[in-house]
Amino acid sequence: MGRNLGYGGASPRVPGSVVIDLGRKMNKVLNIDGENASCMVEPGVSYFKLYEEIQKTGLKLWIDTPDLGGGSVLGNAIDRGVGYTPYGDHFANHCGMEIVLPDGSLLRTGMGALPGKDGADNPTWESFQHAYGPAVDGIFSQSNFGIVTKMGFWLMPETGHQSYMITFPRDNDFEQIVEIIRPLAQRGILGNIPQLRHAIQELAVTGKPRTTWYNGPGHFPRDVIREGVKQLPVGDVSWIFYGTQYGDTASISSQLSLIKSAFAAIPGSKFLLPSDLPPDHYIHSRVQVCSGVPVLRELDWLNWKPNAAHLFFSPIVPTRGSSARVIHDIITRLHAKYDFDVFPTLCVAGREMHYIANIVYDRSSEDEKRRARELMREMIDEAAREGFGEYRTHLLFADQVAGTYSWGGGALRRFNETLKDALDPNGILAPGRSGIWPKGYRGKGWELVGEKAKGCVTARM
Repeated sequence: MGRNLGYGGASPRVPGSVVIDLGRKMNKVLNIDGENASCMVEPGVSYFKLYEEIQKTGLKLWIDTPDLGGGSVLGNAIDRGVGYTPYGDHFANHCGMEIVLPDGSLLRTGMGALPGKDGADNPTWESFQHAYGPAVDGIFSQSNFGIVTKMGFWLMPETGHQSYMITFPRDNDFEQIVEIIRPLAQRGILGNIPQLRHAIQELAVTGKPRTTWYNGPGHFPRDVIREGVKQLPVGDVSWIFYGTQYGDTASISSQLSLIKSAFAAIPGSKFLLPSDLPPDHYIHSRVQVCSGVPVLRELDWLNWKPNAAHLFFSPIVPTRGSSARVIHDIITRLHAKYDFDVFPTLCVAGREMHYIANIVYDRSSEDEKRRARELMREMIDEAAREGFGEYRTHLLFADQVAGTYSWGGGALRRFNETLKDALDPNGILAPGRSGIWPKGYRGKGWELVGEKAKGCVTARM
């Protein structure tokens, strides 16, 4: 649908490309199976549409939605996006694909490759992911090897749920918070993929402009953040943990007891329920997202600057306090260098966490666009030197990020190029996607690495 906000949208990588719009007419929910708790969708089905179609059936099923519900269910999964219920790993919870290959032929993966009775779709296509032989679904995620036109997904049976937030008073509580999250997540006590957000996010999601709190030079000062959040319902805090538990009343109560006990080790931490906060507080948006209801509240922070646009920097880091501190310090230091405010959001699992740094810039300012690009390029390189790689990036930085995955002399890139050349020998489908170039383009200066790679593409950011 072209709504990959923060990662390049619908822009093609090569000027003069023909853009295929799959969202306008290929927008059907092809199947909803209540007994199997699954569905099959086309690329143009948004989270809002899938939610509405399930509501029409009356089935007690949830979808898993990312922070913004306007994008494609299929597209987000193909780009390995995440949500926040127990089904939050969207690609891991897909089941079955139909793909148009570059030569125009059709491929079905998983059990869909076996015809059902009398030529019908296989009845287990949405039930079992792999089938016989190599599992090939993964090569069609974040790639340019085919166009996925149908995709199955597992849906979550409706259940009881309780969202909550825990606040922490000091910036230097950060490492201890991460250390507490890890065993809770590994033991399955945390019900979902929780978010850990810095207090500046509390200001941004009010939807009020930056000038409400600060109109001075340079990036947003820490003491001004502190004074700002003092005026909000959460009070004087530095970090906020948003979580949700699932199950019946007794199991949720038991889980929350363990969680409260663990975080009580941090002096001054406070546990709050949605009922403790006013109706316009951001936590009520988290309640909806974490119970499968799509929303758009997260876009409110685009009021932070005039003419606001954004880029996401999204490295993967071990769930370890010391590692979290290393990446946080890199991001904070470089944001200060290029004069941008830092908006840290960490999606923390038991073994890894997605550190999502949101660069908000004035898209009418050539200077801010230049500084945003330079900031991204330097963060990519510094994080990679620590072994922290982006899991997803804006198309301007695809070549640079692909180059950081350089083990074995670039073995992964060579393998991807081999697949590209075999499946798409003429290089017609999305050349340059994820840094994968067909042989007709390689070595001819198409790669964008560093600000020396200026031109019409970079200027459009």
